[in-house]
Amino acid sequence: MSTLLSALYPDFIVGPQGYMLLLFRAVVGVLFILHGLPKLKHLKTWSEALGAPLPLCFLSAAFMVVGGTGLILGLLTPFASASILVSMIYAIVQELIKGDPMVAPDPYLLGEYYEGPEGQKGEPPSYEKALIFSLMLILLILFGPGAYSLDALLLIGA
Repeated sequence: MSTLLSALYPDFIVGPQGYMLLLFRAVVGVLFILHGLPKLKHLKTWSEALGAPLPLCFLSAAFMVVGGTGLILGLLTPFASASILVSMIYAIVQELIKGDPMVAPDPYLLGEYYEGPEGQKGEPPSYEKALIFSLMLILLILFGPGAYSLDALLLIGA
């Protein structure tokens, strides 16, 4: 495992950019934990709303929580990122199949607050959030966790 990580990240980014990666990683990790925990708590409802199999929804939500923790710690960062990225790509594909736009109209400019076809209220559907999350995860895969991570500590100490 350490050979693969050192091949991916021969040098860990240090200095201000390394600290920015630490902050970025931690925020993205917290966002995914906050995104995944309610899905785990209401797994059956989420599965039915998506029309996706319960085990697939469980894996997606679990990867958000476990992967988010890995991102905060900077532990196995490319694997933590990739495990969540699969769910984000799936979300984008589902939104594209439904014909949802990339960016939804602002719900406050619609007059009446948005109400979906089955009476659900909230933001109009789009794949904007999944796209942004995907790009964040790809950035972490490409640039790595930075020097201020457990990945760097384990590899430098090896």
